[in-house]
Amino acid sequence: MRIIAGARKGRMLAAPPGTTTRPTAARVRQAVFDILLHAPWGGPDLLNGARVLDAFAGTGALGLEALSRGADYATFFEKDRPALAALRANIAGCRWEDRSKVIPRDVTKPTHAPAPCSLLFLDPPYRQDLPARTLAALDAQGWIAPGAIAVIETAAQESLPLRLENAEEADVPPPAAPAGEGEEVPPPPVYAGTLLAERKHGAARLTLWRLKA
Repeated sequence: MRIIAGARKGRMLAAPPGTTTRPTAARVRQAVFDILLHAPWGGPDLLNGARVLDAFAGTGALGLEALSRGADYATFFEKDRPALAALRANIAGCRWEDRSKVIPRDVTKPTHAPAPCSLLFLDPPYRQDLPARTLAALDAQGWIAPGAIAVIETAAQESLPLRLENAEEADVPPPAAPAGEGEEVPPPPVYAGTLLAERKHGAARLTLWRLKA
């Protein structure tokens, strides 16, 4: 696994052993940054000088890719010990100790933010309804800047991770009906955003959102 582009292009990244951590595939990372840089609402200014938050950071590949492409500072939340060891090794290998901070903590119970972030990456374990709860917790602690962009990876078959603020404009299918009589429709996510883009890559679904617009 390598950083794809920018100041640390080609830098190898360590990954922890086992299957607990699911590093974001290179083609998915490439798709993320292609959208961020080339979408009508994106561009280089979205990354240049940005404060970035990489939640469920794992190896830190997304936050480190953002730093390589011009972000100013990245905060990484991770609680798994083997993943933390790989994450810290990757930061040291990039020589970015002065431009990053690792918080070894459950991101659904964050500390108070020293400053809000304008770009957030969330690649949580699939099918646990974590994105909305995580963003609500981060917002309560001051981590989300007005108009921030969130990039969320979920399983391809999962429902949208956030409640749509632009449901009339977004070209997405309606929520699935209950499978059988007596089954309840799951409650809507506890956090909302404006859906900007959606892509599917194999088993993964990427959604990009504007928060607190």
